[in-house]
Formats: sequence, structure tokens, C-alpha cells
Amino acid sequence: MGGANRRWMNILIRRAQSLLLPSSKSQTLSQISRLSLLNSSQSELISSTTDQIRRNFTSSISFPRNFSTYHSRGSSSRRGGVVDANDGDEYDVDDDVVDEDECEEVSDDEDDDDNVVASDSGVKREYSVEEKAKEAAAIGYKVVGPVDRSERPFKPYEPVFAVVQIGSHQFKVSNGDCIYTERLKFCEVNDKLILNRVLLLGTANQTIIGRPTLPDAAVYAVVEEHALDAKVIIFKKKRRKNYRRTKGHRQELTRLRIIDIQGIEKPEKTTVGKAEKASVKKPQKASSKRPEKVPVAA
Repeated sequence: MGGANRRWMNILIRRAQSLLLPSSKSQTLSQISRLSLLNSSQSELISSTTDQIRRNFTSSISFPRNFSTYHSRGSSSRRGGVVDANDGDEYDVDDDVVDEDECEEVSDDEDDDDNVVASDSGVKREYSVEEKAKEAAAIGYKVVGPVDRSERPFKPYEPVFAVVQIGSHQFKVSNGDCIYTERLKFCEVNDKLILNRVLLLGTANQTIIGRPTLPDAAVYAVVEEHALDAKVIIFKKKRRKNYRRTKGHRQELTRLRIIDIQGIEKPEKTTVGKAEKASVKKPQKASSKRPEKVPVAA
């Protein structure tokens, strides 16, 4: 224990013993040590009070520890001991007291950190069904639900195309096409969507243009994947200012597979067969054999 703390403890013990003794005058330690002249009850009372004062005094003091990351001058490298900078005496720290204080400080810090993280990141907002449908409609789609295998959503190619708007982008799609859009909310993989913001429909025979959209048209799609786009490097520099910043970004994407387009008459499939070539017989060529020479008798 340090010299200053020891002196304060001795002063407190002297004052307590002076109050408990019958004489009102304060006595020195040499006079107080003569407890044999007192009664047994008085000596026991004095010893118990002095022990109680010593315990209360030591428990009320919390001594700092020197951690491995920081060592002050004159600190001891031994575990469980601290050297007083005044007189160089080493004393043992009450582990229970210090550990409780440190635990309380750590818990308070952790609570503060948790509160800060919660306030910074923010709690995820819980959307109602109506809010989800409203936000999805503002982007340009509607979530129907997961696709059932019995539906057989994937159909063969049909000669129909449509121009749909999803968010701020427009896509020309046909049955069976695959497109990448920005990450769509409130939908998971294998969900069926209705793209209801159709700007144009067309076939080989007719074209229907919306003003700006076609209310009766719809394009059906299935969510195949939520993925990340390739990394884009963003580099900023200001010359002669010692300013350079390099950042990377990967855009979140959703892959959609178009399964059906509705709102226009689909032409029937016509198989164009090759015209059968009429078999023309080639005329037989006349034989160009020379007549045989007949020998003539002389």
C-alpha cells in the first residue's frame, strides 16, 4: 500500500480509537497499544472497529491497473501488483473490487456502443402489405407469389414483343428473354411478377402504342437470381492539391426471365415449308456415235 494511503488509514484509526476510549484526550499510538489496561469488552470493540474501518477504507479505494498496451514510468511488470510512484512500495490490488469496477465500465461502454450502432444503422422498417404493394407499383411491378411447378410457366417462343418500364429503365422483351434490373424489393428467388407498366406491344402484323402505358397489357416474369454487378472503380484526383480518392462499387441486380406477354392477339405459328421442286426429266441426248466404216471391195 502507498505511503499516503497508509498515513490516512493510521489517522482514521487514531481518531476512531480516541472516540471509543473513556478519556476525551487524543492519545498516541504508543498509548493506544496498551490495551491490556482496558476491559476485554472494550479491547474487542476497539479491534473490531479498527478492522471494519480498514476494510471499508480499502474497499472504497480503487487502484488503476497498468495494462500491457501502456506502461507508465515506475510501473511493475508483475501481475497483480502495482508500485507506488512516491515511495516505490508494491501492494496487491483487490481483484474483486477492480474487476467489478472494470466490468461495470465495460458494460456501460458496450451499452453505449449498442445504442450508437442502433441509431446509426437504424432498425429495419416493417412494411405492411399495402405499403409493399404501393412501393412495388411505383417501381412498375406486382408480386404474385412463388411459382408452382404444375403451372409450367415457361412456354415456347412466340413472335410478340413488348417495351416495359421498370424503375427508370426501359426494356424490349420477348417470351423467354432474360433481363437484368436494379435490385427489386419485396421479392425472392422463384417469385412470379407482373410488369404492369407496358409502353408498347407489337407483332409482325400490328403495333399498339400506349399513352403513356397500356392498361390492359401485362408482362409476366420470374425472379431467377439476386446478384452483384461487376466492380466499378471510382477514382478522383485534384492536381497540385494532394487529393486522391479511390473507391469501388458493385451494383445489386435482379435477373428476370420473361415467361408470357398478354394484351395483344398472337399470330398463329405458320410453318413455311420448302416448295417441292417438280421433277423434270432431262431429254435424252442423241447418240453421237459415228457410223462404222464398211470395207469396199476393189
